[in-house]
Amino acid sequence: MTPMNNGFQPHAEFNPTECEEIRNWRRGERKRLIAERLTISAATRRSYTEEIAAGLDILIGGIAGLTCSVYWPFRGEPDLRHWMESVRAHGGTCALPCVVQRHFPLAFRVWKPGVRMERGIWNIPVPAPGSEVTPDIIIAPVVGFDRAGYRLGYGGGYFDRTLAALSTKARSIGVGFSLAEVPTIFPQHFDVPMDAIVTEKGIIHGG
Repeated sequence: MTPMNNGFQPHAEFNPTECEEIRNWRRGERKRLIAERLTISAATRRSYTEEIAAGLDILIGGIAGLTCSVYWPFRGEPDLRHWMESVRAHGGTCALPCVVQRHFPLAFRVWKPGVRMERGIWNIPVPAPGSEVTPDIIIAPVVGFDRAGYRLGYGGGYFDRTLAALSTKARSIGVGFSLAEVPTIFPQHFDVPMDAIVTEKGIIHGG
């Protein structure tokens, strides 16, 4: 079954009624997809994450000298912390995204083993205020995604806002499990497509 298969077709022009219907649909999809993701066993999640990490290595290639923003895993997301250590071992710098003010772009703080962490939004650990960097690569977890590269997140709009605000374009990569794929997220004017999505089944090139 395709999402919103009741004949709903969003128009390019602004329509408040349609926008509200899309918001409601996305809210329901987030709930459904997160619940489905949480049913994956820990062992299967680890196996899928290893495949995702291998896909990132193929997609990115040499990481030496590059700054890569990753994320701290939350609610059953792929846990890339081991891959983050591999990035550092191969000469790259790792950063984590931090919400410094609601409805504003993210800041990126350097992460390395032993760095002092504090609780950020949704109680996700982030590096304490300190060195901030501009990433060359931004890896964003997805709640859902479509094959055009559009990402369904948690609804705060932080990654979209950040990608739109960067003065130097960063390479954007979404990561998630293949069960998160939907036919479309019904992208709106503020949605920014990822350059690629990586799942345990392979690489999907997006916008």
